Amino acid sequence: MIWVDTVVQGVLLGGLYALFAAGLSLVFGIMRLVNLAHGDLIVMAAYLILILVSALGLHPFVAAAVAAPVMFAVGWGLQRVVLSRTLGDDILPPLLVTFGLSIVIQNALLEGFSADSRRIGAGALETASVDLGPVTVGLMPLLTFASAVAVIVGLNWLLYRTAMGRAFRATSDDPVTARLMGIDPGRVFATATGLALVVATIAALYLGVRANFDPAIGPARLIYAFEAVIIGGLGSLWGTLAGGVIIGVAQTLGAAINPEWQILAGHIAFLVVLAIRPRGLFPRAVD
Repeated sequence: MIWVDTVVQGVLLGGLYALFAAGLSLVFGIMRLVNLAHGDLIVMAAYLILILVSALGLHPFVAAAVAAPVMFAVGWGLQRVVLSRTLGDDILPPLLVTFGLSIVIQNALLEGFSADSRRIGAGALETASVDLGPVTVGLMPLLTFASAVAVIVGLNWLLYRTAMGRAFRATSDDPVTARLMGIDPGRVFATATGLALVVATIAALYLGVRANFDPAIGPARLIYAFEAVIIGGLGSLWGTLAGGVIIGVAQTLGAAINPEWQILAGHIAFLVVLAIRPRGLFPRAVD
């Protein structure tokens, strides 16, 4: 029964990693852009939620709802002003620019909030639990996983059931032809980046409630996001969820064997999947 509980906890942890990765997967799938600042943007959103909770006394979920449109605007402006200038056949400019952006965000947060770790208080939700037959799980991890599934379902619905999704897919496949059909690729890319940061805000909410955070933890969150995206297959949102679950289960199993193996076990799982399926478990077809 202990191992069943371990696996369940790993699956729920995978929901958090999937939230870290969903925005990254969305941006890559539409723009073929690897955003090295994605983890730091999640941390920035966590600090924004913390400010709203501390200064205005808002509940963390309400604060996240307020922060989401702000982060959407940040993503929109970031794409329009900075990232759009780096898009092209050469992958190096966006890597360099987003790496520089990562450093800027980390140092700005360090200057504004110091290196002290912070946490977003959620009251009774932090310790509430739910009995699921043979195992008992925390309500917050359960909400995290449910939110991850809801985000993946919502993004898939947006991409494959709406006019905006058709514009996303058309621009991703051929931006030149899409422009001839009246679609503005710049607007499409800015919207996609904004949506990615809305998802990052949801991830930031659960990150801040479930664990301490500080200005320097963004790169570690980025690594988990990258691994989840690559395990699942580049551009596959459901694959991203599967990748997050695989990493989460590997980490909890590793920690059950030896607490020192928790992080290592996740990385080993990533390498094993990569060795067996170099394109990931559910790669999206790319011409």
